[in-house]
Amino acid sequence: MGSFQRSVKSFAVLAFIVLSASQAWAARYIVVLKNPDVFQQIHSQVSLSVGTTLNSLSVVHNGTVMAPFANTDAVVEESLEHVNAIVVNSEDDSVVTAIQASGRVASVEKEFFYPAPKPVNGYALTKPWGFELAYAQAHVMSHMSLRDGGPTTPWGIIAVKAPQAWGKSNAGNGARVAVIDTGIDKNHPAIASNFEQGRDFIHDGNTPYEFADKVGHGTHCAGTIAGVQSAQGFTGVAPHAKILSGRVCSEQGCSNIAIAQGINWAISQKVDVISMSLGGSDNSAAVQAAVAAADRASIVVVAASGNDGTPQVGYPAAYPTVIAVGAVDNTLTKADFSQWGPQLAVVAPGVDVISSVPMGTGRESLVGVSVNGGATQGVNSQPFDGSPQVQVPVTAEIVYAALGAPTDFQKLNMTGKIALIQRGTLKFAEKVTNAIAANAIGVLIYNNEPGIVAGAITSDGATVSIPVASIDQASGLQLVSALQAGSKVMAAIQTVATDYASYSGTSMATPHVAGISALLRAANKNLTGAKVKAILRATAHPLQPNNQNQTGAGFVDAEAAVNQAGQ
Repeated sequence: MGSFQRSVKSFAVLAFIVLSASQAWAARYIVVLKNPDVFQQIHSQVSLSVGTTLNSLSVVHNGTVMAPFANTDAVVEESLEHVNAIVVNSEDDSVVTAIQASGRVASVEKEFFYPAPKPVNGYALTKPWGFELAYAQAHVMSHMSLRDGGPTTPWGIIAVKAPQAWGKSNAGNGARVAVIDTGIDKNHPAIASNFEQGRDFIHDGNTPYEFADKVGHGTHCAGTIAGVQSAQGFTGVAPHAKILSGRVCSEQGCSNIAIAQGINWAISQKVDVISMSLGGSDNSAAVQAAVAAADRASIVVVAASGNDGTPQVGYPAAYPTVIAVGAVDNTLTKADFSQWGPQLAVVAPGVDVISSVPMGTGRESLVGVSVNGGATQGVNSQPFDGSPQVQVPVTAEIVYAALGAPTDFQKLNMTGKIALIQRGTLKFAEKVTNAIAANAIGVLIYNNEPGIVAGAITSDGATVSIPVASIDQASGLQLVSALQAGSKVMAAIQTVATDYASYSGTSMATPHVAGISALLRAANKNLTGAKVKAILRATAHPLQPNNQNQTGAGFVDAEAAVNQAGQ
């Protein structure tokens, strides 16, 4: 680097330091007021004048005119009429002390972010969503239809007995659910006819519309709640209910202020249910106030317990009036990741849950095998994150490569072959890297326990050069047995774009319960949030072990709950 370049760089660094030291960046705060009458007076003034400063506000209290926030010039962005709260913007953290000194507030809270909601196992959308996406392309209907060749109804819908509850609830007709999440794909075939409206609370210039789902999480939850019944069998729990979408989370996380704003909006829309598959370990006084306001409005609030696998229900699920939901798998065993504790109300399907994702962003693997030239049989499979899209099947002979370590490949001729590798010891990415180095053209990784494991083979969203699919333990062991017996086994691997994907998490269990809550409200509009919670708990099927309330009152039963709702 020359002396001139060094001087320019030094000046730039010095300028940055000076600017950083002298410039304060504005922060947002949410202020919950104690007195509803005082709030209403402030609300009226804020509504009339955008950008009002706190020190310009005046109220009449006990016959006296006063300026409760005379010592601060923070700008008021918005007032939340159902939460008795205002959102303010200030460059000075001392605004908190000044606001608290007024004696008029219940809480002052700086904006913070819960982690961005995402499924367990690090699933990420496999294609950016935008106008360039070909909506007219032929889409695969669901993971199940390809994998099993059977009904395409997700297992959780059947398990919670949703279809049996549709008669007395008219499948949720008349109920409206606000999905407070990452947004929604409003044009998705499972969503479009039940979609009512959306609203964005992030304000980041999101495209193709403000509340579009760039993460996939909100669209997945909405499909489980009220996905439209298809001829192929896909459906949500309450397929005749309406969906409203409040985008409060982006890839960067979920703002406590945005969540409170989203709940306030949902209250103003007079919804029946609010579903929140989000949260974390931090308590938010503002979100708690918003949840309490929803409860006063007789809205059912459902939230995820969390995916850290700890005996601590996260917020907002831990608030007393919320229905906190944990996750179980299709054997009704508590998922390892599902958080629990005294506040846990019920559990619901939360492992390998198939639902809608923004169109074309899902991935489906098709794996077929043939032994000694026999008929090709389908194998249960799931693509790994980082596996490329493969439109034309990669077909080749399978070679067993044990755990996929470099030493396992040393004496194998893998050129033009598909490696069959057992899960364990090495990371998935290492197994795949070793297979590629050995000139394999595809990889099948079979689980070392029952079922299929989801995972990623890259950490930065990139794709590898060959298709990589996960298959279940039983299929893997059968293939190993055939190979060790001297059989020639051929496999074909294909990966295609879909509108549906399999996710796991308490985020996936929550919309099942939100959907059942919609059925209850459709069956009986007079049910309060507390009554719905009581019915869900009373009609749930107890599960063991439950010595620490790991599964709450048990596994939800839509049929029994709706029957009790009408009594």
